[in-house]
Amino acid sequence: MVIPVYDKNPVRRTPVVTYGLIAVCTAVFLLGPLSGFTPVYGTGHRLACEQALYFDRWGVIPAELVHGRLPPAGLPLPAGCHAPASYGKVPFLSVLTSMFLHGSWLHLIGNMLFLYVFGDNVENRMGRVRFALFYLAAGCLATYGFAFAHADDTQSLVGASGAISGALGAYLYLYPKARVTSLFPFLFFVPLRFPAWLVLGFWFVLQWFAAQTAAGGPGVAYLAHVVGFAFGFCWAWACYRPRSKLGVVAGTTQGDAQP
Repeated sequence: MVIPVYDKNPVRRTPVVTYGLIAVCTAVFLLGPLSGFTPVYGTGHRLACEQALYFDRWGVIPAELVHGRLPPAGLPLPAGCHAPASYGKVPFLSVLTSMFLHGSWLHLIGNMLFLYVFGDNVENRMGRVRFALFYLAAGCLATYGFAFAHADDTQSLVGASGAISGALGAYLYLYPKARVTSLFPFLFFVPLRFPAWLVLGFWFVLQWFAAQTAAGGPGVAYLAHVVGFAFGFCWAWACYRPRSKLGVVAGTTQGDAQP
């Protein structure tokens, strides 16, 4: 419903972490079974089985985070696919690996576009190391939030959208008046420029309402978007809100004003 393409908010230095995340996510997708560039995964039914096993191995299965690792026979696989003999997966580590996986070209391009438009300014404000830690924390919290709400879901959850939603929430607090050029499909993709508070506020409302009706299973994890966004906004508010300078009297400190 909202496709941001450009924000008129210049950065002071190259956003190395943002570009690095885009590069890693793209490379992982190209080397995975959905890109179409890796014939080692086969074709037809074999490819479908390899894709399912790939996501079960490296993606998040909510039921595993809440109840523990599933037995190989309990993995959600297409009909006719054989479960692996061994399944050496650490569920809490899959929370990290799942952030670099994507389920389709559209999924990858959409997420990377949002990260490209909004991530650079947030990284410049936070600093590279702090932004990297913030990004991972937002992704983990968003994933766990979805998992606890769908504790019995055995469908794999993949994508960087929870972490990127955290960056969107932080951007909204840090740069609410920045002008963002966006495409709106329901307006025939006409490029329009609006302040960030309107673009991201509209986007969040859409995610919120979608999360109220979405169920577990295949589809978009709207609740992860909501949790990540809320975390990012609250984190930015806690770390970067204006703080009043106490004890200033007519240009002198409290200590200087004492007789």
